[in-house]
Amino acid sequence: MKQNVSRALRLGLTLLILVFLVIFATKVNWHQIGRGIRDASRPMLLAAAVVNIASIIVKAIRWWVFLRPIGATSFPLALRATFAGAGLNNVLVANGGEAARVVFVARSAHIPSAKVLATLALERLFELVGYFFMLSLAATFLTLPPSLEKVKPIAIVVLIAMIGLLVWLLKRPDVIEAVAGPKPATWQGRLKQYGSRFLGTISQVSSGPRFIAALALSVVAWALQVATYQMTAQSAHFPMTMVSTIAALLAVNLGFALRATPGNVGVFQAAYAATAVAFGLGQNEAIAVAFLIQAQQILPVTLLGVALAPEFIFKAQKRRKADPAGEIPSTSRESADERV
Repeated sequence: MKQNVSRALRLGLTLLILVFLVIFATKVNWHQIGRGIRDASRPMLLAAAVVNIASIIVKAIRWWVFLRPIGATSFPLALRATFAGAGLNNVLVANGGEAARVVFVARSAHIPSAKVLATLALERLFELVGYFFMLSLAATFLTLPPSLEKVKPIAIVVLIAMIGLLVWLLKRPDVIEAVAGPKPATWQGRLKQYGSRFLGTISQVSSGPRFIAALALSVVAWALQVATYQMTAQSAHFPMTMVSTIAALLAVNLGFALRATPGNVGVFQAAYAATAVAFGLGQNEAIAVAFLIQAQQILPVTLLGVALAPEFIFKAQKRRKADPAGEIPSTSRESADERV
C-alpha cells in the first residue's frame, strides 16, 4: 500500500514538473538559443568537458578511499563503476546509477553488497557535505538571488547536522558484524544480517584520515564543477561572473536527489536560466549555456561509461527491472558471502 502511494506521489510530482517545463518551453526563443549554441567556442567547450571528466575522476577517488578497507582495492574498478553509474544517471529518470554502482563493484570484487552500499553511503554523504558547505559560505559572503538566500538557515542547520553525524561516526563504539553463516530463512533474518553488515562496514571504514581525505576531495570536485560551468559560459560569450556561476551551480543542484526527467534535462535549464535572470542576464542566452553544460556532462560521460564498462551498462536497465532495489540476486549474493 505504501509503495503504491509513493509511486502515485512520484508520478504526480513528475507530471507537475513536466507541465511546468512545457509552459517554460513555450516562452523562450528557440532560434536565439540555437544561435547561441552554434556560436560557442568549440576548443573552450572541449576544455570544459575535460574539466568535468576530471571532477568525476575525483569522485571515483573519494569512493575508493572507502572501498579499500573492505577489500575492493582496485582503483580502475572504482573508476569504471563511477563512470558507469554516472552514465546510467544520465539516461534514467531516477538516480538508478547509484544502485548500479553497488551491484557492479559487489559482483566484480566478490564482496557483499551491504558492505559496498555502506561505502557508497559515506561517499554520497561527503558529496552533500561539500554542497552544503559551499552553499553556506556562498550565502554568507556572496550576494545571491533571494531563492538561495532563503535556504541559508536550512543549509547551515543541515551542514551542522552532517558534521555532527561524522563526529558521531568517529566516536561511536565499533559495531561487531554478524559472523557469516547460512542464509537466514526469513526476510527479517536476511534484513538483520544485511543491516549488521552495513553498520559494521560503516564503523570499519570511518576514520579521521579518511574523512579528511574525502572532505578535501569533495572541495576539489565542486571547484572543478564551478570551473566547468564558468568555462562553458565563456565559450558562449555569456557574461557570467564567478558569483553568478556559483549561484547557478547551487541552484541547479538543489533538487539533485529528485530527477523528474532523464539527466534532469529541462529542469536544469529552467533553474540555470532563473538564476542568470536574477543577475540581470538574458534568459535565452542562459538556456543556450545550460544546454551546452548538459551536453558536455551527458554525452562524454555516458560514452566513457559505455567504453569503460560495456558489459555492465548495457544490461543494467534489464537487471534493474528484475531487481528494483539494485540488490545482487540470491545466487550471486550467496557466492559473494562465501568468499568474504
